[in-house]
Amino acid sequence: MLFRQFVDEDLGCGSYLVGDLAAGEAVVVDPGFAIEPYLAEAEAEGVRIVRVLETHTHADHLSGHGRFALEYGVPVSIHPLAAPEYPFDPLDDGQVLRVGSVAIRVVHTPGHRPEHCSFVVDDELVLSGDCLFVGDAARPDLAVEAREGATDLFASLARLRALADGVVVYPGHVAGSLCGSKMSPDRSSTIGREKQTNHALAFTELEAFVLDSTSITVPRPPTTTGLVALNRGPWIGGRKYPGRLDDAGAGVVLDVRPLEEFAAAHVPGAIHIPLHGGSFGTRTAFLVDPTEPIVLDAGSEEDVHEACRRLWAVGLFHIVGFLTDGWRSETLPTLAPGNARDDGDAQLLDVREEGEREAQIPRSLAIPYRLLRGGARGIDPTRPVVTICETGARAAIAASVLARQGYDARAVVGGGVADLDR
Repeated sequence: MLFRQFVDEDLGCGSYLVGDLAAGEAVVVDPGFAIEPYLAEAEAEGVRIVRVLETHTHADHLSGHGRFALEYGVPVSIHPLAAPEYPFDPLDDGQVLRVGSVAIRVVHTPGHRPEHCSFVVDDELVLSGDCLFVGDAARPDLAVEAREGATDLFASLARLRALADGVVVYPGHVAGSLCGSKMSPDRSSTIGREKQTNHALAFTELEAFVLDSTSITVPRPPTTTGLVALNRGPWIGGRKYPGRLDDAGAGVVLDVRPLEEFAAAHVPGAIHIPLHGGSFGTRTAFLVDPTEPIVLDAGSEEDVHEACRRLWAVGLFHIVGFLTDGWRSETLPTLAPGNARDDGDAQLLDVREEGEREAQIPRSLAIPYRLLRGGARGIDPTRPVVTICETGARAAIAASVLARQGYDARAVVGGGVADLDR
């Protein structure tokens, strides 16, 4: 059996290549929009990709099933409750698909979404998608009412829990995804280990599980509605990289360089989201509407291309180009945590999520960074604003958003709330 796991480090998404080396065939499960890694691995192993299997209609990343279909004629299989608008082969509970001698058994596991399926491969491993994670279970509130989803999820987890203890669990997400709050960074586990350590599998009563599962503090992924529509709709083919621009025009300048470079000099009005700071695609999706034209400012054309791939992965296609040097004339003041209150007239703004705050910082305001483009209510525009988070990453993003709106914004970097001299 050929088995390979692929993890999108930016989004925390897992996808898989499963096949039979002797037969020279393989399937891809839950592919991302960048299909090149699967193709390269298949070529290296001497197998042909003959089908795409989707566990469900994804809400946090754009599937590559359209590219496989359009560019390589590969058919797509998904449960009919997904109601896709593209040609598909329906999956049914208990169905066994064969790739050479490898058997893939379909287990309908609704809860995260009504159509969700898991795939048991040769009774040795389970691709659990967005049902069972390592250390957690799926959130039930993205497709149906949370209680309905949690009720279905409880039954689905029981089906997976009934698999043999030695079956290896390979999830659709690892830590870093917004689809769960207690996920482990581990890439795999076993049913036996999860029965011992996963809090979601410890519940024996439905009502207790529903109460826990619906107590969700992780923010709803900003891409949910748009990506579900894209992934359910007609196939989407590959994109072309944008060209160089002489000026930003009406576009939103997205500066993806490291914080030190952005703070030293950036294009006036640019929003700073570092390409290599983690969760680049998701953070951008929180702050930039899919209809807004994006102009990239990056350290190299290679980084421009990487930024494009990560933006396409979350359905942000309106990238009109990237800037040449020479337009960077603004700076972003930064402070160490111990100096956050040096300016007595400044307003301290906590930009963490509500669920991260045990209590509000004395003499401070609190607005999650992702909401600031929608309006900074309660902030006095005549006084400086000092933004703070856990490490400085979101504080810098927030300060760039506020500066774009005309605020005198500074960011606490190199630390955060835990280091604050109160």
